Amino acid sequence: MNRIRLILLLLFAAVALAPVRASEPADTAAPALNPKEIMFEHLLDGYGWEVPFDHHHRIPLPVIVYCNDGLHVFSSSRLEHGQEYTDNGVTFKIGDAGSKYSGKVVELTPEGEVRPWDFSITKNVCALIITVLLVTGLMLWLASFYRRNPYKAPRKGLGAIEVVVAFVYDGVVKAILGHNARRFAPYLMTVFFFILAMNLLGLVVIFPGGANLTGNIAVTLVLAVCTFIATNFFGNKHYWKDIFWPDVPLWLKVPVPIMPVIEIFGMFTKPAALTIRLFANMMGGHMIVITLTLLIFIFSAISPVAGGGATVISLIFSIFMLLIDVLVSFIQAYVFTMLSTIFIGLAHEHEEEKELAKDKGEIGREIVDTLI
Repeated sequence: MNRIRLILLLLFAAVALAPVRASEPADTAAPALNPKEIMFEHLLDGYGWEVPFDHHHRIPLPVIVYCNDGLHVFSSSRLEHGQEYTDNGVTFKIGDAGSKYSGKVVELTPEGEVRPWDFSITKNVCALIITVLLVTGLMLWLASFYRRNPYKAPRKGLGAIEVVVAFVYDGVVKAILGHNARRFAPYLMTVFFFILAMNLLGLVVIFPGGANLTGNIAVTLVLAVCTFIATNFFGNKHYWKDIFWPDVPLWLKVPVPIMPVIEIFGMFTKPAALTIRLFANMMGGHMIVITLTLLIFIFSAISPVAGGGATVISLIFSIFMLLIDVLVSFIQAYVFTMLSTIFIGLAHEHEEEKELAKDKGEIGREIVDTLI
């Protein structure tokens, strides 16, 4: 009951403050709202980490660029708000919006802006490092518990992690791959928890969250390429035979190799589907929440009453969408892992049939021996 009262009080305060904010005098009002700029600032990568409720300051990150005269390392705070920074005679700045190198560090030369080799620790790079450390720490924590307590079940947080591990391994990896499960489980389980951690951290608005990693197509593409490598580089001879010489009528293979071309094309559509599915779902969820939040300021600029009403509606729907996004974070990690497992399993399909036949043969021999 107290929680409900607190939520209602916060909603009432938001409604009360929105008209006041909108009715401020023109000379003290904030600069005009640019929804497009704010949206892309949160969705795209950057050289600093946004501070919640403050668009004028950022948590600085190291800028590392290599130019013709050598390596330059400095803080991203020196390039905030369009400032230029000179290091050892070389001037740098962030490319202006609409320019060829918009949002990227450029070197100013007499010929114009030049893009140096950029090895900076950007927001996404830093978030990747944090995610790797987080997932590694959780798994090592769980492993150390089992080493210390081999006959006890973990509780609370570790217990929840164990339930997820058992659910994904037993329900997906082992169920699909069979005897190959232990061979590919390290990769598949890592992919699941890595994607899950990135998704959940992306929903947190304060550091170390807020980076839209799985909404970055480069990140999802690398994960899909890893699945592509695990599928094709470890595929058996039957898998490659089905690609280059599938079991179809001969006229579909000779003289025009229709089916082999389709099969080869299918090798690349699978990682493409993995890339787009994860990217689009997570990017869409972030865009909806940001749009709902921006509606508050857009309607407040029109009318105090409209701003108050939009505040209540936007807050309710934003909270609802965030809860949906938590569920989607688990679903997308699960779907990516399941599809990766299926693709790897298809590359070892005949091995599974052989193992199954072998098991059936051994059981049959045991029955015969028993009867004899």
